[in-house]
Amino acid sequence: MATNIFVNLPVIDLDASKAFFEKLGFAFNPQFTDETAAAMVIDSNIFAMLLTHDKFRQFTPKAIADAKTTSEVLIALSRDSRDAVNDLFDKAIAAGATEARPGDDYGFMMSKAFSDLDGHIWEIMWMDPANVQG
Repeated sequence: MATNIFVNLPVIDLDASKAFFEKLGFAFNPQFTDETAAAMVIDSNIFAMLLTHDKFRQFTPKAIADAKTTSEVLIALSRDSRDAVNDLFDKAIAAGATEARPGDDYGFMMSKAFSDLDGHIWEIMWMDPANVQG
């Protein structure tokens, strides 16, 4: 059985967050989506669970970090090409994200980062497969 990864992220406005990520091309699994949570499909075994603050509090006694002022996690997603990195980044900015930091370009690898509506940082990166050691 394959291992699934669920990254749980607290969001202030679930509907706004879903609309934001839909503009970036992500879909949601309705089996695990309701008025308190939305299962965003990143890949066949990778999901971002967008949870209302009340729902998120059910899983931890700790205070919810304000991702606009505190870094709690950096979420990195790879893409198949430079153009795909630029495309996803541009869609995010057009949908209301902000640039989290200036992009990096090392020739064989490049990345761009945006903060979503709640301040969670998403790093989008590409690396030339010829430079990946096997």
